[in-house]
Amino acid sequence: MIDVQRLRVLRTVAEHGSFNQAAAALRLTPSAVSQHVAALERSLGARVVERSTRGVTLTQAGRIMVGAAESVAAELAHAKRQVDRLSTGRTQFTLATFTSGGRLLLPGALARMTAAHPDTVVHVREAEPEDSLPLVRQGAVDAALAYRFDGPLPSRPGRTSDVDWTALMEDPLHVVLPKAHPLADRQALDIAELADQPWVLGCLKTEAYLRRYAERAGFAPEIRGTTSDYFFACSLVAAGVGVSLIPSIALALDSPGLRAVPINPPTPARHLGVAVLRHRDHPSAATLIRALQEEATAAVGTCLRVL
Repeated sequence: MIDVQRLRVLRTVAEHGSFNQAAAALRLTPSAVSQHVAALERSLGARVVERSTRGVTLTQAGRIMVGAAESVAAELAHAKRQVDRLSTGRTQFTLATFTSGGRLLLPGALARMTAAHPDTVVHVREAEPEDSLPLVRQGAVDAALAYRFDGPLPSRPGRTSDVDWTALMEDPLHVVLPKAHPLADRQALDIAELADQPWVLGCLKTEAYLRRYAERAGFAPEIRGTTSDYFFACSLVAAGVGVSLIPSIALALDSPGLRAVPINPPTPARHLGVAVLRHRDHPSAATLIRALQEEATAAVGTCLRVL
């Protein structure tokens, strides 16, 4: 018999890549975490982790067991919802969302979902895709409004088959400049034209993305400001700190003194979608997905009327 607590410990070790960090997250000692993992390995007759000075990585057996751990967590969460419905007569629905997408798409979509399912109690939690998608797999949330940059769905390698991803919209990034900037009146820009400009990051993940596009254009960007908020980044652009790369849906607010200029192909973009756990559909999930699709269709025609 495999101990569920040991699976939970292994899953946390995998998430953090370290016994010490997993111990802090679980409020255990590193020694206790190590003992749980060692006991799991003995019960399986196989190693589940490889230890090195760089941290802890999963073996193939470990990846299999982490997948099982997420499935067990999802089943337990589903069972808990069913029990709650028996005792309260109401269904709980938890949605994770990133900030800018939630601000644009969720109000109308949630209003339609709750109108169609008045016995559903909705909970919303803010989370970036690298956090929200594991929560979907674990059953901790019922759906995640998320995004990916050009490339695969954000997740650990080999862990995408258990999540259904419904694409909603493409979210092109724009260069945001002060209106007095010499390039502000252009209809579109090449990234290479900004090689000598200082940059402000509106999202820390944008840095790797910006550097990749800049490398293709033959330059290394000079970063003068880092934030985790696109609106704060815009205020730094207005203050003359630098230019910024901002998704179109984060430019819906009126910002006097700024100009957003599209980027010529290949245009950097985020791809927005909603993720749910496969074969574990929540009764309200289909309604929410349809509502989000409608909101996204409307947004494509409105959010591009940017600064």
